[in-house]
Amino acid sequence: MSNILSFVPPDKVNASGFVALSSMFADHRRARGDVFWLKENAEWLGILASMSTEIQDAALAPYASFYDDIRVQLEFFPQYYRFFLSICLDLEDLGAGGTQGEALCDWVARQGLPEAELSDLQRGEAARLLARRGVKGQQQGTELAERLHRFIARSETFALPNKKAAYELAHIIFYLSDYGQRDPAVAPEVLTSLEYAGLLAFLDQDSDLLAEICAALRLAGVTPSPIWERLVVAAHEACSFAGGSQAHAGDAYHGYLVTGWLAQMTGRRAFGHAVPTGQVTIHGAMVGQGALRRLSEGLFELGPKRLADWSRMRLSLLPELSEAEQTVIEAAEQSSPKFGEFFEGFARACSGEMASLT
Repeated sequence: MSNILSFVPPDKVNASGFVALSSMFADHRRARGDVFWLKENAEWLGILASMSTEIQDAALAPYASFYDDIRVQLEFFPQYYRFFLSICLDLEDLGAGGTQGEALCDWVARQGLPEAELSDLQRGEAARLLARRGVKGQQQGTELAERLHRFIARSETFALPNKKAAYELAHIIFYLSDYGQRDPAVAPEVLTSLEYAGLLAFLDQDSDLLAEICAALRLAGVTPSPIWERLVVAAHEACSFAGGSQAHAGDAYHGYLVTGWLAQMTGRRAFGHAVPTGQVTIHGAMVGQGALRRLSEGLFELGPKRLADWSRMRLSLLPELSEAEQTVIEAAEQSSPKFGEFFEGFARACSGEMASLT
């Protein structure tokens, strides 16, 4: 399939909001060009580039001078090449700037910058960026793709709390799908991995991570649980902006971006918040009152009585939890037909093998 993202109705798009948000990220949060500025603006432009909607020129205008100077920046800060390429290519694909992206991709490949990456995730991102301009680096090829697919297909990895692994799972889907431009062609086991990771994020009421998992499911051609997506959209709507002396950069900007991205994907209104002038802080509780920690603690405390059968463990565990925690677990059960098999891995039932080790 050429594009697996659905069209977003025009009435759900706040074009003036895009202009204000670009101005905020480009000029009013971080020192232009520092690594945190690069990260925030690469993420924002990446979301704009992935949307099936027209982006006003005014939303890209704050980046004109940065685009013009990007060669000088990249030459002196090659360690941040993925941010520079991402910003450059997204601006060009959105219709701003010129055509220097191909030359920059070629320079990055000739310098061997992707070869300095220790992580397959980062190598996968680099491969995706270079491929956008038809450039093939030495780290690209079937071996990298096979390793990425093997990692995301090991579903048992994602039945245990590990936010780093869960974010990597989502991002690998983003890269393999080129953010919705092609079918990532994932195995059924990968969809199970995403389901397990989504259940953990929901049990933790972590709307930031859950937004990325839901987005990855959609990019893989699957509609996520409406229970999950309602939580994500509610978190986006609950965000607020503060300016003036209260503003600081250590805030909920990432959660705001990814929950808004997911809301856009589902055809809901997003990025419609009023943006103050000057420095801005984004507030939002991206992790709510979840049940994950207490559920894990309860299982651990059971010791050798721990079983992989949720129907039996439910009777032991739920009475020990608060009403709010029970409500979250009951919603998680309703959200996925795979909850029982997820629990088999999550329970880490005692097998007796550890006691026999000498």
